[in-house]
Amino acid sequence: MGNKRFTRGRRRRNAGVLARLNIRLKNSSNPDKRRNYNGNNTNSGDYRTANQGSQAYRREMKRRARRREILINRIKYGTAALIILAVLITGIVRMAGCAISHIKGGSNQADEVVQTLAYVEPSSQEPVKQVITIPQPVKSADYKDITSEKVKSAYISLVDIDSHEIIAGRQYDAKIYPASMTKVMTLIIAVENIRDMNDTFTMTTELIDPLVRENASRAGFDPGEKVTANDLLYGLILPSGADAAQALARMIAGSEEEYAGLMNAKCAEIGLKNTHFANTSGLYDADQYTTPVEMGMIMEYAMQNELCAKVLSTYQYTTAPSPQHPGGIALTSTMFSRMYGTEAEGVTITAGKTGYITESGNCLVSYAVKGDKHYVCVTSGGTNKWDSIFDDIELYGNYLP
Repeated sequence: MGNKRFTRGRRRRNAGVLARLNIRLKNSSNPDKRRNYNGNNTNSGDYRTANQGSQAYRREMKRRARRREILINRIKYGTAALIILAVLITGIVRMAGCAISHIKGGSNQADEVVQTLAYVEPSSQEPVKQVITIPQPVKSADYKDITSEKVKSAYISLVDIDSHEIIAGRQYDAKIYPASMTKVMTLIIAVENIRDMNDTFTMTTELIDPLVRENASRAGFDPGEKVTANDLLYGLILPSGADAAQALARMIAGSEEEYAGLMNAKCAEIGLKNTHFANTSGLYDADQYTTPVEMGMIMEYAMQNELCAKVLSTYQYTTAPSPQHPGGIALTSTMFSRMYGTEAEGVTITAGKTGYITESGNCLVSYAVKGDKHYVCVTSGGTNKWDSIFDDIELYGNYLP
């Protein structure tokens, strides 16, 4: 009973409060505030209209939210698909680039810097050794004896390697010292005998110090530095590194003497009759010699090997990082740093190796393409480092058919 009286009393008090609130709302100058305490507009029609509009607005907001969510998901999935596609395309391009031979590509070395990866996929297979005999070139019926004073080199051989004919020359069968052109044969032996290009060799003071005393050209590896076989190949050819040559000799044959034996065995396989090697770098030795024609035969052989051709065609390369060289060593071709390779009209010089010792003068062996024809030029006996470069441009530009 007491509870019922309390409830009735509370209701009466609430009714009084409601009445006072409604009086205030009615007297308000703002019609939007004219609501009773229950929240209903004094005009029920306006309330229903506003309520319906509010519901429609909420439905529209929900519909827009769903559309926005669908759009965001489409963007996410589309972006992911594009990233996957880009990765696949990049992989395909890299694989295709590795498969393209630099022998007959005729690429413009001025426009493209070949930056080769420092890592090479390991292989458990035996290295592929070529057993190819290169025919001894013979004089062409249209052979030109080079007498022009524009050509400075004392010894020259210009050979069409498709027909194996000497099309121009100057003392092309004379005995010469190959200097660093020797490293083309060093490269051949290394590529044909290394099983895994990621194998490493640790440089030593014992190896490097004699080269410093002899003022031999070096790639720049330091004592204690672990260098991959792949990096040694580029260090051998691009900067003409005697340190890389010595490392390859010890890595493959145990000593330079044994390695020179492999080089001479390869000379016999190729069919060379007037060539002999006593070291891997080209430093002077009376027992290390060749002829312009036979040096060209060595180059022809090298360019039939895909990896040899790639190394000989590279302009710049950076070795793998090491504690001694955290950013790697930037290597640049001694030949392509002096020429673009396209100076002679219609001809592209795609590969080559320079050389110099006092006894040989400046020399160069190069490989060039004109149309569907392929040529090798050897010059030796230049009086400065530019003689062989300008001679090549002159010979390829004015003596090819």
